[in-house]
Amino acid sequence: MSYSSVDPGTTHRFRLVIDGVSVGEFTGCTGLACTVEVEEYPEGGRNDSMLYLPKRVKFPPLVLTRPLTQEAEKLSQWVMDSVNEARQQTGQVAALAPNGEVLAKWDLQSVMPVAWHGPRFDASGLGAAIEVLEIVHHGLFKAGTT
Repeated sequence: MSYSSVDPGTTHRFRLVIDGVSVGEFTGCTGLACTVEVEEYPEGGRNDSMLYLPKRVKFPPLVLTRPLTQEAEKLSQWVMDSVNEARQQTGQVAALAPNGEVLAKWDLQSVMPVAWHGPRFDASGLGAAIEVLEIVHHGLFKAGTT
């Protein structure tokens, strides 16, 4: 299946790569966003408009979710290793087509995990056991630059 024949509406997997190593694939990803804080500056002599000067860009945490897989132990170990080593890591989130092709990707700088929630087990429930990873980062960047 070629890229042009992939229906973007069927994207349902996201791959997280940290420092070039895949941490796993996820079925949900929220937080790919940014907000620019602006300073309003009244333009002299004009009462009908304002100038908006950018001050700071904020990035919300990324929250990745997936049903329990055999990679659960690998993910929780990566979280603990990252916290214990306290080093700057680069990351990448890639949206995958059903055939595994990368539809889009976002490179992240200074990635750090801030929460991991293992699956909640409930024998009476019908839903899948879900694990959740929450990471923060210092922004998006183009590959090859920092």
